[in-house]
Amino acid sequence: MTDGHVSGSVERTVLADVGGTNVRFAVLTGDVLGPIERMAVCDHAHFADALAAFLARQTDRAAIRRAILGVAGVVEGDRCALTNNPWIVDAAELCPRFGLTWVYIVNDFEALAWSLPHLARNDIGKIGGGEPAADAPMAVLGPGTGLGVAAYVPSENGALVLHSEGGHTTIPSGSLREDAIIEELRDQFGHVSAERALSGHGLENLYRAIASIDALTVPGRSAAEITQAALEGNCATSRAALDVFCAMLGDVAGNFALSFGAQGGVFIAGGIVSHIRDYLPRSQFRARFNAKGRMRQYVEAIPVYLILHDDPAFIGLRALAAQHALRS
Repeated sequence: MTDGHVSGSVERTVLADVGGTNVRFAVLTGDVLGPIERMAVCDHAHFADALAAFLARQTDRAAIRRAILGVAGVVEGDRCALTNNPWIVDAAELCPRFGLTWVYIVNDFEALAWSLPHLARNDIGKIGGGEPAADAPMAVLGPGTGLGVAAYVPSENGALVLHSEGGHTTIPSGSLREDAIIEELRDQFGHVSAERALSGHGLENLYRAIASIDALTVPGRSAAEITQAALEGNCATSRAALDVFCAMLGDVAGNFALSFGAQGGVFIAGGIVSHIRDYLPRSQFRARFNAKGRMRQYVEAIPVYLILHDDPAFIGLRALAAQHALRS
């Protein structure tokens, strides 16, 4: 779509990180990012309604002529039906309704991958490995409402990002105990993807599966409640579920390190990890990341980083906005 300019004012761009549970908005004015506003997806029937509510609170509304949206789902052309909520984000609807000259839609983990080279030292925490290889691919994955996966690949002609639906690959097992858990989940879901275990709902799935295998009656708990009970030591089943979660996350992260050749580092994001950032390094995460047989030495050298920044997607969305500004 053709870019436009508003006479007498600096053109502003709406940035949005559209997840399965929450949506976050901010306005980029020039290269200055405004405050980030969070809304619950369940508070609005449609994405356009949430955007309208956000825009209604903005000053100099007429100068907002562009939007860059990172969305949690498969992007087809200028449209995305989100994977874990009923929203549809469609540029053909948004442009005329809001008077936008163009709307650029990317997968949310594609936006997150663009943030990787711009993360500051205090934005990340390291979990083992050596130093990142120069000019090497970097991978990012994150358990939240779903499980996102993408890779940043530098090149002489400019970097590119490989977005994927890696969260829907088949979950691996590292033990007979995990075999039994996966079998329990298979009875429920048929195909057991990584996301069925490594997400908010996934942690709940693990908790229920372990209780069933152990023939225990346990109270229903949300992912947040399972995490809290595990960390406080109040529930053995919750602790077992969190331990399996961390181990499987390490296994899957190591698989993507191999798949992408991510010698520049593997980055772990997502809402769940923010609550276990002290527990994850003490878990089996890194041991399972390294447990790749003949490729053990290869993956042992790869650094893994927890993303500690509260809103890293906006770093990537801002980088994308800068790229578009250079092209226009």
